[in-house]
Amino acid sequence: MTTFGELEIPDGSYEAVIFDLDGTLVDSMPAHFKAWSQALAQFNVPKDVLPEDVFYSMGGRPTTDIVVELNGEFGLHLDPDDVALAKREAYLSMLGEVEINEDVIDYVKSLRGKVPLGIATGAIREVAEKTLQAVGISDLFDEVVTANDVACGKPAPDVFIEVAGRLEVDPTKCLVLEDAPAGMMAAQSAGMDVVTVPAPFHCQK
Repeated sequence: MTTFGELEIPDGSYEAVIFDLDGTLVDSMPAHFKAWSQALAQFNVPKDVLPEDVFYSMGGRPTTDIVVELNGEFGLHLDPDDVALAKREAYLSMLGEVEINEDVIDYVKSLRGKVPLGIATGAIREVAEKTLQAVGISDLFDEVVTANDVACGKPAPDVFIEVAGRLEVDPTKCLVLEDAPAGMMAAQSAGMDVVTVPAPFHCQK
């Protein structure tokens, strides 16, 4: 076992390492929650429809999928694309609040040049790329797979299988770092070993 701060990495001969983005590489979840709250308010949705604890339990899932679930659970008639656009614009205005997860980035840097590195995120490409650019870590990864690149988002395994394919590595020989239940389930369904990333600053209130 190797440690990077609070991060515990199992010993093993992995041929690639894949990282989730939000909540794993970067502490962006507080900004995402604020963006969700702003977007839903634009459509006159009560705050208690998506409380903070429920939001965190849905981490890693595409925005439109969450809107569909909220519609079904609360009898709403929100347009998933309209809400996703409002949420995206709100989040992008908050990129200055996003910080790296230093333990995870230290681990990434320790691997650079030794094994292929990928990102598997439920975010759309525009948001993923702007987040990576905002915190200055775009150049650390060989492949970035987003919600735009797969048919089904997390908890389906598609995004992880796609990254492994692009890295030309057998999925069962990949290690994944994830913070959210949906992402962990997706990685395990892809046959990958998973390290749970401790919740960063936002859950230490």
